[in-house]
Amino acid sequence: MLLFFTLGLLIHFVFFASIFDIYFTSPLVHGMTPQFTPLPPPARRLVLFVADGLRADTLYELDENGTSRAPFIRNIIMHEGSWGISHTRVPTESRPGHVALIAGFYEDVSAVAKGWKENPVEFDSLFNESKYTWSWGSPDILPMFAKGASGDHVYTYSYDAKREDFGAQDATKLDTWVFDNVKDFFRHARNNQSLFSKINEEKIVFFLHLLGIDTNGHAHRPSSRDYKDNIKKVDDGVKEIVSMFNHFYGNDGKTTFIFTSDHGMTDWGSHGAGHPSETLTPLVTWGAGINYPQRVSAQQFDDSFLKEWRLENWKRLDVNQADIAPLMTSLIGVPFPLNSVGILPVDYLNNTDLFKAESMFTNAVQILEQFKVKMTQKKEVTLPFLFTPFKLLSDSKQFNILRKARSYIKHRKFDEVVSLCKELIHLALKGLSYYHTYDRFFLGINVVIGFVGWISYASLLIIKSHSNLIKGVSKEVKKPSHLLPCSFVAIGILVAFFLLIQACPWTYYVYGLLPVPIWYAVLREFQVVQDLVTSLLTYPLSHFVGYLLVFTLGIEVLVLSFFYRYMLTAGLTAFAVWPFLTRLWTRAKVTSLSWAFFSVLLAVFPLMPVVGRKPDISLVMGAGLLVLLLSLCVVTSLMKRKDSFRKEELLVHLLQVLSTVLSMYVVYSTQSSLLRKQGLPLMNQVISWATLASSLFVPLLSSPAVFQRLFSILLSLMSTYLLLSTGYEAVFPLVLSCLMFVWINIEQETLQQSGVCCKQKLTSIQFSYNTDITQFRQLYLDDIRRAFFLVFFLVTAFFGTGNIASINSFDLASVYCFLTVFSPFMMGALMMWKILIPFVLVMCAFEAVQLTTQLSSKSLFLIVLVISDIMALHFFFLVKDYGSWLDIGTSISHYVIVMSMTIFLVFLNGLAQLLTTKKLRLCGKPKSHFM
Repeated sequence: MLLFFTLGLLIHFVFFASIFDIYFTSPLVHGMTPQFTPLPPPARRLVLFVADGLRADTLYELDENGTSRAPFIRNIIMHEGSWGISHTRVPTESRPGHVALIAGFYEDVSAVAKGWKENPVEFDSLFNESKYTWSWGSPDILPMFAKGASGDHVYTYSYDAKREDFGAQDATKLDTWVFDNVKDFFRHARNNQSLFSKINEEKIVFFLHLLGIDTNGHAHRPSSRDYKDNIKKVDDGVKEIVSMFNHFYGNDGKTTFIFTSDHGMTDWGSHGAGHPSETLTPLVTWGAGINYPQRVSAQQFDDSFLKEWRLENWKRLDVNQADIAPLMTSLIGVPFPLNSVGILPVDYLNNTDLFKAESMFTNAVQILEQFKVKMTQKKEVTLPFLFTPFKLLSDSKQFNILRKARSYIKHRKFDEVVSLCKELIHLALKGLSYYHTYDRFFLGINVVIGFVGWISYASLLIIKSHSNLIKGVSKEVKKPSHLLPCSFVAIGILVAFFLLIQACPWTYYVYGLLPVPIWYAVLREFQVVQDLVTSLLTYPLSHFVGYLLVFTLGIEVLVLSFFYRYMLTAGLTAFAVWPFLTRLWTRAKVTSLSWAFFSVLLAVFPLMPVVGRKPDISLVMGAGLLVLLLSLCVVTSLMKRKDSFRKEELLVHLLQVLSTVLSMYVVYSTQSSLLRKQGLPLMNQVISWATLASSLFVPLLSSPAVFQRLFSILLSLMSTYLLLSTGYEAVFPLVLSCLMFVWINIEQETLQQSGVCCKQKLTSIQFSYNTDITQFRQLYLDDIRRAFFLVFFLVTAFFGTGNIASINSFDLASVYCFLTVFSPFMMGALMMWKILIPFVLVMCAFEAVQLTTQLSSKSLFLIVLVISDIMALHFFFLVKDYGSWLDIGTSISHYVIVMSMTIFLVFLNGLAQLLTTKKLRLCGKPKSHFM
């Protein structure tokens, strides 16, 4: 069995990794020829301001007094330049946003597994193509473009990462640092001949990354005075920098200014998902080569923003975020970034129609170059008779479009050139997508065949080894045949040869060959399949169909709950009714009523808004008080019992109660301190980390009796969970645990109802109970329900208070008790532990269920494995590569979550066993009680 679980784990790692090869491969290609517009550019230099985390509405709207909080930018919109909205894509994070702005392509999805800080692959950018680039700002953003640049022409000046403190007194200092250092840089340049000559060159870029707005948004919310005042500070700083540039260069009219943002921010101070407040960012441009404001009487936009902002008479020019990169390159005359997929927004340009047409033509050729390289790469590794080219953009069509565009330029039909080039760009982008997903069908088919084979084999193993379904069915022992293994060896050789002659990556061999041994193992058990069919034929058809429909309905509810959280409410409501449809109601009225009450109570959570939108510390305090009240009741009850409730165990529980009180104090104190802008108190930070560190070993000091140990685990984990909570979610683990306690009781009642004799009373069962429970009984139909309950509770633990988007854009306030200085990996780790705590509570309860129902963990785990894999197969088919980026990302996340659940269930089970079965003593040697 150990070999089976090891192989099963490896197979699931392969299935898990397959999604990265199928959907998460880099779309970037290399080997293109740089393309640039052959006409003189309008600007010699470009200044790029990126106000990190700035929402479009907050910049453009007027305040309650009818005045702009960014008067300089507002004046630019009305009198000097062009403006609009830059539409970003998911994930709305700093790195993907800056990559889109400066490199012209949307985040390479292979970066998902590598974080948003460093370059996972090499790519070209505006900075790399420039003669020189000087940049000032955050140490998280600047290095990614400097490291990707060829040569030493990209210079970075950044402050210490410790300045990025969400609890700091004044985050605007991050922006004033940038403005002050830029001024110092130009003062120094006047006395440095080498530097002076460099900054007077053409094709140079100055990049100012302004992080203060984002930091204040995370710390205080975008509706706060701090966030809005920071916008005013940035506006003042931009005004000073523009004035300084104009003065330094003698008002030569050769400087272009671009002001934009990498992403927006939700009302609750987070970003990462696809809410309009996150994806709508400002774009204001002025200076050399930029169109002047255009007064209009009507504009074609469905939204009501223009009236709200009182900008309905100034022409709004919206772009996609990646379109800004080709705009900047055309303005200073450098080659378009090689990997850019942006389309030049010609309406922003103030130049001749010839310049616009030539720039658009260059843009089209640059994207077509990527298409041609991608096609060549795919053609070289595909057998000629199997290669299917992209029919919409054949070689002849490419030639005809380019020839026609050149002819239009020659005959000065510039509008036709722009339209024709846009058509070519759209076809080339479709072709890029076509070749990027060329092998997707082949890989997908192999994974599905392997999946179905694995599910079939696991199901046969359950029936063969852990059930009575085929017992008593006569079996004829047949001599082993060599035909079956020889056939599968031949199939494997054919698959390997096919992959070899196409020079496929080694991972393709894994996906192509894996189904071969899996299906061999399935067909080896053909006798079991025959016996199963024989056994089922003796079963009433109506019963079989009924059970199959219920099982299918249960799986579909689980799948739908990933998309619609209220399906969890429907499922929990059905759970509440379940005891009243069986004899449990007559046998255990109090237990049945408790089950119904807590099921309905837990069913409320999926109907509530996702966590983080409306922080409310009073709810966290309320949850803490409920934990203290429950602790008082339990400890009082234990003290009244006449059995051996020792003083050291009472001391452990009192210590945990004290830890809960301290957690409540830290949450309240930290909130108050941050509101006063005094930062995170050191004592609070020490207590928080100490509570987290102790939460995993303090339960090991408690009694191994089932309810005492589970209660101790709940208290320890709740102390940590309170520190990581900002609202109603603090109550969730408490309600979930109460339902888990009742579940343990109700499962033993169900077992006794089915006629199985229980060796011990529930109150006397200990996790150190050392009998080989695998000898007690085989699987019953009720055990499939138990396994389904486990999967349902695990899904509820994940989606009960949130969804994919809320996790992707989690509220940083959740970790403020532990740290306020920006650290994505540490903050991410704390968030993951917060997500895992309800999982651990469910798995610990399931340990008790297995113990009380006298069933092997192996058999139940196999059923859970089959249920999870059927769900994963659903999500594999539901993965999208079309529609909005939020839909695509969410569909992939669903598959990853289910596969992760299957894999990490093994590790969660190990952690649950450690927490429930190991016993430490305050004095003397530790004593292990592993089963």
